[in-house]
Amino acid sequence: MEYVQLSIDGGIATVVIDRPKVNAINEQVVSELRDVFRELALNEDVRAVILTGKGSFFSFGFDIPGFMDYTREAFYRFIMSFSDLVQRIFVFPKPVIAALNGHAVAGGCVLAIACDRRVMVGGKAKIALNELTLGASVFTSIAEILKYTVGSRNAQIILYTGKMNSAEEALAFGLVDKVVSEGDLNDAAVSAARELAGWDVFAFGSVKRLLRKEALDRIENHEKGSVSEFIDIWYSENTWEKLKKIEIHR
Repeated sequence: MEYVQLSIDGGIATVVIDRPKVNAINEQVVSELRDVFRELALNEDVRAVILTGKGSFFSFGFDIPGFMDYTREAFYRFIMSFSDLVQRIFVFPKPVIAALNGHAVAGGCVLAIACDRRVMVGGKAKIALNELTLGASVFTSIAEILKYTVGSRNAQIILYTGKMNSAEEALAFGLVDKVVSEGDLNDAAVSAARELAGWDVFAFGSVKRLLRKEALDRIENHEKGSVSEFIDIWYSENTWEKLKKIEIHR
């Protein structure tokens, strides 16, 4: 794998997104993450997973400049692949802890909220679903997972403002569960993983599916239509002009 690193220690797998400099999400990142989570689901020695990033970003979100020459059909396929990854994490049968080592923006935030818990470094790091500030929308899986995580009212505030929240602000929303110093991030994530990994794996997976069933049913019924609407807005003239101005310094 080129952009995803995997290590396993004491039954806890650590998955690291490592795509310099900001861990922007492209097709290969999604493909590698899907492969890793598929492998870990089948590995009986793994009882919990920590998902994190390398550097000062957990993830910038989509590699927008890299998608500017995609056809609508190609971009639709990417979005459906990303949706599959997010749902795969959301229903992963074992505990998944997001260790937010830095900024988690847009698609990066989506990966984080799909996890069972989120531990975030305090200080300069920000977390946001800022799609509206770009003239973009979201799709059903994002909306449903966000509502599941923070409740409908807070989900509305997070999406309507598009605000870049500090870790402390995100904690107040329930967008993250714990704020720690950079030096304590790994220990806090491992502690959360071990706590949840202490339950019977089959019982935990059953409870997790039951808790998420209503959200998953709505995703199944509405995802394709909402992705089509997302694509229409993405390629609209107003949004396209804003997207063209985004740069990623690699």
